Amino acid sequence: MSAADGPAGPIRVMVVDDHPMWRDAVARDLAESGFEVVATAGDGEQAVRRAKAAAPDVLVLDLNLPVKPGVQVCKELVAANPALRVLVLSASGEHADVLEAVKSGATGYLLKSASTGELLEAVRRTAVGDPVFTPGLAGLVLGEYRRLAAEPAPAPGAGDGEPKAPRLTERETEVLRLVAKGLSYKQIAERLVISHRTVQNHVQNTLGKLQLHNRVELVRYAIERGLDGE
Repeated sequence: MSAADGPAGPIRVMVVDDHPMWRDAVARDLAESGFEVVATAGDGEQAVRRAKAAAPDVLVLDLNLPVKPGVQVCKELVAANPALRVLVLSASGEHADVLEAVKSGATGYLLKSASTGELLEAVRRTAVGDPVFTPGLAGLVLGEYRRLAAEPAPAPGAGDGEPKAPRLTERETEVLRLVAKGLSYKQIAERLVISHRTVQNHVQNTLGKLQLHNRVELVRYAIERGLDGE
């Protein structure tokens, strides 16, 4: 079993970039390292269409795409399949681009200056739901979570006649608290002495119960309720 293998076999990856040489090089590096490259695309519309057909586990996505921008591609595909993990691979380290990508549903954000080894590790971690960011960007994202939490926002189901959000189990609340503190799924698993898959299941169950769509909304919900404290 290669380093890219998981319990269900090789990680299925799709690469989206409008530069053919870069796109092919990334796809080749991934394939040679044991990942299953199921598709590539060179523009946003093509990316959405092919991703829906190929069903990758991880989408390695450039933001600067013709026809449809990368953030829109991310938003559409994650909405259609919340289990999809998106790793943005961009030349831009601009804070606005990073935050926009995360808000659109990206799991991680890596600069194109990263080494091949860093990219391969980032894809592995992204596949299991860990947030992966180029050093220096993780703090920026967590700071944005906190800023968003400070802004007034309606609670799920508020004002629409629906009952309040279902109660979370003690373990789901525990996992949610650690997610809000910025811990990766791997770190949470080690802290609670449970499997990585169990952490993922708790997060997915919590998203479903609270009618939230991604990690950004989940962290905001937790911070708003003070779950990121000691």
